[in-house]
Amino acid sequence: MIDIGVNINHTIFLDNLEQTFAEMQATGVKGMICIASDYNESQQIQALSQYYPTMWNTLGCHPHQAKTWDSLSKERFSALIANSKPVAIGETGLDFNRNYSTSEEQLYTFHQQIELALEHQLPLYLHERDAHKDMIAILKQHPELASKSVIHCFTGSRAELDNYLALGLFIGITGWVCDERRGEDLQASVPHIPLDKLLLETDAPFLLPRNIRPRPKKNHPKYLPWVAEEVAKLQGISLDVLIQATIKNTETAFGIRV
Repeated sequence: MIDIGVNINHTIFLDNLEQTFAEMQATGVKGMICIASDYNESQQIQALSQYYPTMWNTLGCHPHQAKTWDSLSKERFSALIANSKPVAIGETGLDFNRNYSTSEEQLYTFHQQIELALEHQLPLYLHERDAHKDMIAILKQHPELASKSVIHCFTGSRAELDNYLALGLFIGITGWVCDERRGEDLQASVPHIPLDKLLLETDAPFLLPRNIRPRPKKNHPKYLPWVAEEVAKLQGISLDVLIQATIKNTETAFGIRV
C-alpha cells in the first residue's frame, strides 16, 4: 500500500522520522505522498523527499492559505519545481466552508496553480469543501488535466462522485469511510468507484479511522490498513485485490514506481 495523503509537517512525525517510516512499513505501507499547504511547507517536504526514497511530495498552496499567494508566488513555485519535480501541484482547490481566505483569493490562487500544473505537466492534488459546483465548472475548462488529477479526501455524495468520475479524476478515500457518525454518504458512494480510480490515504495526523481499538490519539500512515479493509469490504473484493489495484493507480496518477 501507498498512503497518498500525509501531512508530515507535524512533530508527531518530524521528531522521529525514522520511527515513523519503520512503524508505517511494519504494517505493509510501503511509502507515502506528503502534501504541502503553502510555500514554506513545500520547501520543507521537498527537501525531505529527496532524502527518503519512499517519500514523495506535492508542491502547492491550500485554499486556506490562498491569502498568502502574491504576485511572485507562481515564480517561486516554478523555481522549486525546476529544482526537484514534485508528483503533483497541491494541495490546491476551493474551500468555501471555513473561508480562512476569501473566495476571490482562493479562485485566483487555484487558477494560478492550474497554470503551474499545465506548464510543468503535473496533475492537480485537489481539495474541495462546499465548493463542488465551482470546482466542477473550473475543471471542465481543463478536461485533459482533470483526467490526470486527484480529488483528495473525498467525502461526498453519489452525485458528486459521478461528477468527478465523469471528468476522469482519481478518488482518494480516507478514514472518513470508517466513521459511523458522518460517513454514510461516503460509504454509499465507495461501491460505485471504479477499481482503477481508487486511491487510499490517511490524511494523517487527521481523520483517524474510528474502527481502531484501542483508539489512538492521532492518525498515522501505519493505520492505512484500516481504511483499506473498510474500502475492500464496501467494494466487495478481497483486500489483496484492492491493494494491488491501488498501488497501480498510485503509480499511474503520480508517475512513481513503488
